[in-house]
Amino acid sequence: MADAKHEHGKMDTGVQEKTFDGFMSIVSKSAIVCILVLVFMALTNS
Repeated sequence: MADAKHEHGKMDTGVQEKTFDGFMSIVSKSAIVCILVLVFMALTNS
């Protein structure tokens, strides 16, 4: 493994891309839930 030369742009990034996609999905869903909770709180506050 130490004998192999590094070639720029040849690394498999499939795992990193899946992880990032999952992270962005969770962040997006969390932001939507937070916004909906704030809107609900604003509408029910008399």
